[in-house]
Amino acid sequence: MKKDIRPEQIRAARALLDWTREDLSAASRITIRTLARIESAQTVPRESTLNALTATLEDAGVEFLAENGGGPGVRLNRRPSRD
Repeated sequence: MKKDIRPEQIRAARALLDWTREDLSAASRITIRTLARIESAQTVPRESTLNALTATLEDAGVEFLAENGGGPGVRLNRRPSRD
């Protein structure tokens, strides 16, 4: 599991996919309240929660980019399909 995923990356990943918090909540089975607290850095998520979020976003086509001197980021590695 990538321990270095930041709240900003989760928000950016949702934006790339044009997903609301409700969309990510439903897809990852994480409550909207928990997701909001994670994205606003009010809490540090459990490993299982972070695993669920990153797996859901990666399955949708998001690639998390590590810190490389320019800061961590995200990008789409394939066109996501949305139901």
